[in-house]
Amino acid sequence: MFAAPCIVFIDEIDAVGRQRGAGLGGGNDEREQTLNQLLTEMDGFEGNAGVIVLAATNRADVLDPALLRPGRFDRQVQVALPDGRGRGAVLRVHARGKSLDSRVDLDELALRTPGFAGADLANLLNEAVILAGRRNLPAATPREVDDALDRVVAGLEGAPLLDGRAKLLVAYHEAGHALCATLAPGHDAVQKLTLVPRGRARGLTWFLPAEDQTSLTRRQMFARLVGALGGRAAEEAVWGTAEVTTGAASDLQEASRLARAMVTKYGFSEVGPYALADPGARSGDVVMRLLSRRWVSEALQRRVDAAVARITAEAYALALDLVRRHRPALDRAVQLLMERETLSGDEFRQLLCAEQGKESGVTAAVAGFGGAVVATPATLVSASNTQTL
Repeated sequence: MFAAPCIVFIDEIDAVGRQRGAGLGGGNDEREQTLNQLLTEMDGFEGNAGVIVLAATNRADVLDPALLRPGRFDRQVQVALPDGRGRGAVLRVHARGKSLDSRVDLDELALRTPGFAGADLANLLNEAVILAGRRNLPAATPREVDDALDRVVAGLEGAPLLDGRAKLLVAYHEAGHALCATLAPGHDAVQKLTLVPRGRARGLTWFLPAEDQTSLTRRQMFARLVGALGGRAAEEAVWGTAEVTTGAASDLQEASRLARAMVTKYGFSEVGPYALADPGARSGDVVMRLLSRRWVSEALQRRVDAAVARITAEAYALALDLVRRHRPALDRAVQLLMERETLSGDEFRQLLCAEQGKESGVTAAVAGFGGAVVATPATLVSASNTQTL
């Protein structure tokens, strides 16, 4: 090569390096010709000393096997999203030169942003500084950072809800999420509840992960299922089955996804420790999904569906029981939400602890998936004191 020595970097290599023969026609299209030429240049008859070829992709699973053979892209480096410590370091880098109030805790912000890439964190701080400028503040305070995070994750702030049944319904829905999540052991701590609409959501309940979780236990997944169904359970407990609304549509989708993953992906059911989902069906490639074959028999599929239905029903029954058992705390949380529109996680836990004390400390175990137990007031106080919000 005339430019040697050099480094050749190819971004989004999957655009030309997809597996050959996956097209509907099965022919030798232009993309496959490009891939063939690339393979020849990388490891053909012609020597290219001094040339190092690097490539990047988010879809290594769709690359042609010939592209990954020795002599070609035979060394693979996984670049994962930053963990909590990494996000803290990235935030400190992007905070340089920005007007941030001394009360802004970047380490706490790192805990609240799991799954954020470096660009997401930079955008978050930029949004916070922009909000501070719009409010004529010399520096971005924790409030601006909090609002910026809401905006980045959930979208722009919408028109406020008017007092009335619609606002009351949203308040009960969000309080139901928070109550069930707090009392279901293994769930992430509630960070805040808000009735401020953002994006397509009329209200939001935020959670603060205790740490970067690379894996979840069966109890943790079931707790998330209970928390997801808490809003619908609150609607039914307050207004009855005939008056539940369509507001829980996204919650039901998430609950169905969790329950099915517990059965078909993680083996968390009586069906057994099997992976029952076809990798081709999960692929982002439309052609691979069309060509994927059915991996399980109809009899086994019926067992899977029955297990999914059972797990979901158990989670919903537990959510209903928690809401009804702690109805005074739910009503008090809704009252405060209607007045303030936002409650912090600490405020909610203190409220729940106080109301539980009035109820003579009912802490009986509730039958659930693997024996879920309602948290005691002492547990709530401990969670509140150890959580940095």
